[in-house]
Amino acid sequence: MRLNMLSAAGREIPDSIAGRKTVAPYRGPFASGPAGPRAPMPASCSRPGENKTLANLKEAIQAVGLKDGMTVSFHHHLRFGDRVTNMVLDTIREMGIRDLKFTVTGPHPVDDLFANYIEDGVITRMEHGFIVDELGPILTRGLLREPVTIRTHGGRPRAIEAGELSIDVAFIAAPCVDRFGNINGADGTSRCGSLGYAMADAQYARRVVAVTDSLSQAPLTRISIPGTQVDHIVCVDNIGDSSKIATGAIRSTKNPRDILIAQEIAAAVEASGLVRDGFSFQAGTGGVSLAVTQLVAGIMQREKVHGSFLLGGITGSTVSLLEQGFFDAIYDVQSFDLDAIASLGSNPRHVEISASYYANPHNKGCAVHGLDVVILSALEVDTKFNVNVLTGADGVMRAGPGGHPDTAAGAKLTIIGTPLLHGRIPAIVDDVITVVTPGETVDVVATEYGLAVNPARQDLLQSFKQARLPVVSIQELKARAEQMAGTPKRPEFTDEIIGVVEYRDGTVIDVVRQPVAWAGR
Repeated sequence: MRLNMLSAAGREIPDSIAGRKTVAPYRGPFASGPAGPRAPMPASCSRPGENKTLANLKEAIQAVGLKDGMTVSFHHHLRFGDRVTNMVLDTIREMGIRDLKFTVTGPHPVDDLFANYIEDGVITRMEHGFIVDELGPILTRGLLREPVTIRTHGGRPRAIEAGELSIDVAFIAAPCVDRFGNINGADGTSRCGSLGYAMADAQYARRVVAVTDSLSQAPLTRISIPGTQVDHIVCVDNIGDSSKIATGAIRSTKNPRDILIAQEIAAAVEASGLVRDGFSFQAGTGGVSLAVTQLVAGIMQREKVHGSFLLGGITGSTVSLLEQGFFDAIYDVQSFDLDAIASLGSNPRHVEISASYYANPHNKGCAVHGLDVVILSALEVDTKFNVNVLTGADGVMRAGPGGHPDTAAGAKLTIIGTPLLHGRIPAIVDDVITVVTPGETVDVVATEYGLAVNPARQDLLQSFKQARLPVVSIQELKARAEQMAGTPKRPEFTDEIIGVVEYRDGTVIDVVRQPVAWAGR
């Protein structure tokens, strides 16, 4: 019989979970450090005159020795335009290879046919960072042999470097490759900009295959992943559609509610006193975040403030702040639109960084630990300021942590912007369905009905009151949401664990259980 442990987020964590050697519950944002040295990087060599280019994916899969039970990885920089993942998996299935662990750095296009890879036994285990499209319902059905492991953007490279996630073969969707195997994402017909999330995979995987539609005859002068890490190159007709990188991510807004929330957030940022020379900043790509970015730029212009760096997923809106001289540099782990991709390829102050440098808590220079302000969103927030960005109101996994817990832990000021209601569902509740970002790392929740300040931040509370900002308690926001939409009915769950939510340090902050409504589907 499994016994339950209690994480510091107040969640019951079983002392044993299928597929995990040990289970360590979350104890606090900085309670757990590196457990040992980094995993060794694989040794390999090349011969004079060696040609890395192979005729097709089947030859490459044979050359790397992919066998049943191994781990394959992919990256998501082409996002919803990616064609490499399914192309490779189709070839693997045709070759009769089974029982693979599938890991990808973030959201990739998933249709209902993806279930076939699981039902056919090609994929039996998964480690993922973001659940999109049909993948959530597929996983909720409990088709995998083991619960899916959900990691943050910083937690994934940490796990790779620590040897917890050991990759046998990494397939890199490579926008441009030269004959030495050097890769960049700024050139080629399917360019996607930064390849920051693929870097740890290429560095630590036992074998690496670059899949490209642009093989350069001239040596690349801009290198994201060096050919020293690449075993084979395969040329295909098309690796993806760059125009779909922004799908589901970037959305400007004219919604009065969103604009009001953005104005409140910008006022809170100004009242915090952090907008000063050397200011560093990260916001998301949603409508509220994009509006906040422009409002903060207006504050900087008015106060004649010169910032240090912008961080995270980069858009044309972010690039404009660099070009206008508001900030010294952009650190880009993922380029979210064509303007950002063009800037990365031409502006030396627009710097490509790895996911490990971006958000891994167990290295010597984690960039998010230098953030002043981060603006984040939420599916729901509870009265303890815990945030859920993974499971919907029905208990189905529909999104993912991304860099949410990483940036919340690192920034001096973490603000969650959310409407009070998502449709007719309250966003402020007694207890979130799944804790992804712990409340102790969240400072402010901003809604169209006011700002709720974490009681641990009395300094902010006083500053906001002095600035006459609309401060309310988190309990008042919850009561107002329920007055408008009623008390939400929470889903019932079975005892079957279908997902394990890792905090960025590798401890388990929560688990996802199968909703009763999905049992037996």
